[in-house]
Amino acid sequence: MICRKSDPNSGVRCAALLAENKTLILPTDTVYGFSTVADEAGAKRIRRIKGRDENKPFIRLIAKPDAIFSFTSCAVPESLLKLWPGALTLIVPSDAEHCGSVALRCPGDAWLRDVIEAVGKPIYSTSVNRSGKAVLSNIEEILREFTDDVSLIVDDGDKTNALPSTIVKFDGNMTVIRQGAVRID
Repeated sequence: MICRKSDPNSGVRCAALLAENKTLILPTDTVYGFSTVADEAGAKRIRRIKGRDENKPFIRLIAKPDAIFSFTSCAVPESLLKLWPGALTLIVPSDAEHCGSVALRCPGDAWLRDVIEAVGKPIYSTSVNRSGKAVLSNIEEILREFTDDVSLIVDDGDKTNALPSTIVKFDGNMTVIRQGAVRID
């Protein structure tokens, strides 16, 4: 199935499918992403579709910046938090037992934040591609490659020349893992 992001109720439709533990392809403020509720079953579905390594973690998208504190008690600098909502992924120490760190992003796209809010919990997001292949930015290529693998693809046009999120690890020290759409010096 496909719908346009601009379609009436597209966000409600996405939230309902995500709440049913379906896997979708959603536009973000950076690139298209595979998305599903952030749980182990969802991670397995995305890994199967992408052919991704079992040990490689996923980014969790959150609806509001302060939701980060549901995952960590780390004193994240205000200079980083003020970049949210936006194309910045923060890897921070996790307060969850048996989990060293967690990667979180509060996307700059209000439509996507509304979808996450309606689901009521974070969703996983990872670029749309087969593992080891280039990220797909052309909606027609995405449709050809993944229509049979997901429950819904949301068309927001091509994302040509879109940069992925910048990834910063903060554990008391700040390390830029990947420079992306948000410039960190």
